[in-house]
Amino acid sequence: MKSPVIKRSIMLAGHKTSVSLEDAFWQGLKEIAQRRNVSGSALIGAIDAQRGEGNLSSAIRLFVLDYFRNLAQQSVAGEPREEEKIGREGGVVAPAYREAGTVRPPGFRRWA
Repeated sequence: MKSPVIKRSIMLAGHKTSVSLEDAFWQGLKEIAQRRNVSGSALIGAIDAQRGEGNLSSAIRLFVLDYFRNLAQQSVAGEPREEEKIGREGGVVAPAYREAGTVRPPGFRRWA
């Protein structure tokens, strides 16, 4: 049986390291990077810089979960989506990528 965890090598602060994540988290990380108009490496570097004592894989999982949880709450509350706020507040051009329909992290199903 194939493991659902995918290990990838990345360069982080000038050092090569490996990160093991489930495919849904890799896809979520890629989507967040696209929405923020940054590379995946830059996003992982920012997560690493803010993670404190925990391991990097756990920090990435928590970051992706928190991002989509906040996005879903904004959608329910009718607030502007995160990338729209970034475009207005930070002077950064929001990416043209827009997701139609409900906001749900890739690979996650709605619980009954």
